[in-house]
Amino acid sequence: MVDYALVIFMKKQFAGSIYILIATVIWGSAFVAQSVGMDYIGPFTFQAVRCGLAVIGLIPVIWIADLPKKDGKTFLQRWMNKKLWICSLCCAIPLFFAINLQQIGLVDTDAGKSGFLTAMYIVLVPVIGFFLGQKTSPWIPVSVVLAVIGLYLLSCAGVTQVSTSDLLLLGCALMFAIQIVCIDRMAQDLDALRVNCLQALFCSIGSAAVMFFTETPTAANLLDCALPLCYTGFLSMGVAYSLQILGQKALEPSAASLLMSMESVFAVISGWLILGERLTPYEGAGCILVFIAVILSQLPSKKGGVLQNS
Repeated sequence: MVDYALVIFMKKQFAGSIYILIATVIWGSAFVAQSVGMDYIGPFTFQAVRCGLAVIGLIPVIWIADLPKKDGKTFLQRWMNKKLWICSLCCAIPLFFAINLQQIGLVDTDAGKSGFLTAMYIVLVPVIGFFLGQKTSPWIPVSVVLAVIGLYLLSCAGVTQVSTSDLLLLGCALMFAIQIVCIDRMAQDLDALRVNCLQALFCSIGSAAVMFFTETPTAANLLDCALPLCYTGFLSMGVAYSLQILGQKALEPSAASLLMSMESVFAVISGWLILGERLTPYEGAGCILVFIAVILSQLPSKKGGVLQNS
């Protein structure tokens, strides 16, 4: 007899995986835009404008998404939700530190090494989940080990020097891990677009506050950086982070974080296909290991695969 609950769960899990995979494609290509942006403006200026553009782009999308709703509430009334604002603020605080530490770390660390260090949230998310009582698939520890080895081969095989920027990027990974767990714990029954819009707003305000004290952006520099800002603002921050929240509604955080590590794979593959960059044997092996890790992380447990928070 068909277990319809399991079928529905697997369909939701598949949809959630697709949402996050699309997000990783956007994030992978946006990594180059972030690096280019640092040639024109400071990190806090970049994030302030980027997140502000995400808010501008999300508002009309949310308004259009509200049109079919028949709950009797107006567009503004749907924002009057205390839990929505608390959740968004709790997600925005670690995200603010994550995106700015990443942007600062890009100054002195090459892109491959930056991608590897940032992706270390795949190790930290299961650790945080364990202390919070998160039940997970027995495949997750194996997947994490394979993904770490794969990301090392993919991003920084042979790199031995450790810099201050590397430590900042590890801090970035910790903040991303906390943000992933916050979304899992708090955003399950909330409008994903509104959560992302508000977390982007909080990140923009926070980055702008620091920018005014530490950087001196000019209109000319902002115009020179317009393309990277628009791409990372509207697509990376606006679209991809909304897809992350939607995807995490169907996936437990450890599995979701492993899927997000595909960002590094897509960044390398994009460079190979579009820019003609050489794919080394190390990078090829790394891609294969990360793919295997992601597939293993999506396998159901012996009890049917439905994982719940305890």
